Amino acid sequence: MKRFLLVAITFFAAASVNAQSCTPGANFADSVYGAWPDTTTNFPPGAAGVPYSTDLNFKVPTEVTPEVAGSDPTAMAFIGSPIQDFTVTGVTGLPSGFNYGCSVSSCTYTGGSNGCANLYGTGTTTGTYPLVINIDATILIDVPFVGPQPVTQATSFNGYKLVLGTAGVVEELIQPFSVHPNPASTKITLNGLSKNLNITSIVLTNMEGKVIRTVQPGAAKSMDIDVSAFGNGIYFVNITHDLGKETIKFVKE
Repeated sequence: MKRFLLVAITFFAAASVNAQSCTPGANFADSVYGAWPDTTTNFPPGAAGVPYSTDLNFKVPTEVTPEVAGSDPTAMAFIGSPIQDFTVTGVTGLPSGFNYGCSVSSCTYTGGSNGCANLYGTGTTTGTYPLVINIDATILIDVPFVGPQPVTQATSFNGYKLVLGTAGVVEELIQPFSVHPNPASTKITLNGLSKNLNITSIVLTNMEGKVIRTVQPGAAKSMDIDVSAFGNGIYFVNITHDLGKETIKFVKE
């Protein structure tokens, strides 16, 4: 849980007068902070030409923690400071025909509050749509001899995506690509492959992005890949198909 928490908290805080409503899930109220689903699980895939609707629940953190700040140097400077609120200033990347709405009319969520939002629409063009969220985060900074003062910091986050495919492709995407075992010592098994996805390449890279191995896609839904000659470390399986590119991380030990 790093910067995706901020992404999840703020992604749905932009309102639309036509937005569908949602009610925050009571089962998330006792959480410290977080978002459900997160950017690893992501949103369920949709089909072009078919109405789509999904909810996201979240709990806003009460202060900036190392997990919330992640590697953002600006956010790290505010660790320990109370969070007053988040306000979305713009979201880019949604397919044409989609919109989103927050569960409060102000589209501003205070620190420690629960919320939810609905993503809905009917898209016509298949593809993978990465989402970029621009927000203003207001943090209370303790100023000597003055007291807590609000400071608003503009920033942007990514991590969520929406995949639109044909009915057959969406059925396959419900079972996402996966690698096991992970960590691996001699071989990995890549699952979730399908001819419906029209996979054009499978490339294994290291942490520096160097291509270690290229694998020819086959007709089976899974394949074994020998990694016994790989040095210990972190590697990535990059799968390119009709709707974009998926990346899976695995550890060789």
